[in-house]
Amino acid sequence: MEDQNIQLPRIGEKFPEFEAQTTLGKVSIPKDYAGKWFILFSHPADFTPVCTTEFVAFQKRYDEFRKLNTELIGLSIDQVFSHIKWVDWINDNLKVNIEFPIIADDGTIAKLLGMIHPGKGKNTIRAVFIVDENGVLRAILYYPQELGRNFDEILRMVKALQISDKEKVAMPANWPNNELIGDKVIVPPATDIKAARFKQEKYDNYDWWFCYRELGAKE
Repeated sequence: MEDQNIQLPRIGEKFPEFEAQTTLGKVSIPKDYAGKWFILFSHPADFTPVCTTEFVAFQKRYDEFRKLNTELIGLSIDQVFSHIKWVDWINDNLKVNIEFPIIADDGTIAKLLGMIHPGKGKNTIRAVFIVDENGVLRAILYYPQELGRNFDEILRMVKALQISDKEKVAMPANWPNNELIGDKVIVPPATDIKAARFKQEKYDNYDWWFCYRELGAKE
């Protein structure tokens, strides 16, 4: 039976605090990542094919994430020596050096973050938590064990969230390749008649409630 006293994290709230052992030493989350964005992601188990492809995919994009001031943290319910041997195997056989830490969890963190599906045994699902530089949870993704993640989408999400914060805009579907407005961004809708008329005159639009502009354009 699930612990009814556990409150799973929600978007817009502070990310839960905990300490953990990783392949790169002990960490305190989110404290050790203050001032940085980070992505905490779980995988079902070490030495499994889909998880191996995912770790290679994340490492291949690690430099791109770091350019966005974003760090990566893996997690599964495996002992740290298993993580270390798996990382060594990836390096030896696939010639990819996994540079980010992997948390060795006994199940405590996975339960805290809702990473264990009751119908899938004790392994973690493929969860993704995107946390901003203030320790606020900005996005949550859950994937089934049999489906590997799209890491270009995760990278896109971080870029879009950071731009949204900086420019106070919203991002359309499939940004930056939206079917209606391309790589433009959506202006927040007006909250009164005067503002609606102003926005409709100032910005490209489909109507007063659907105005958009070029990225980086001055308000």
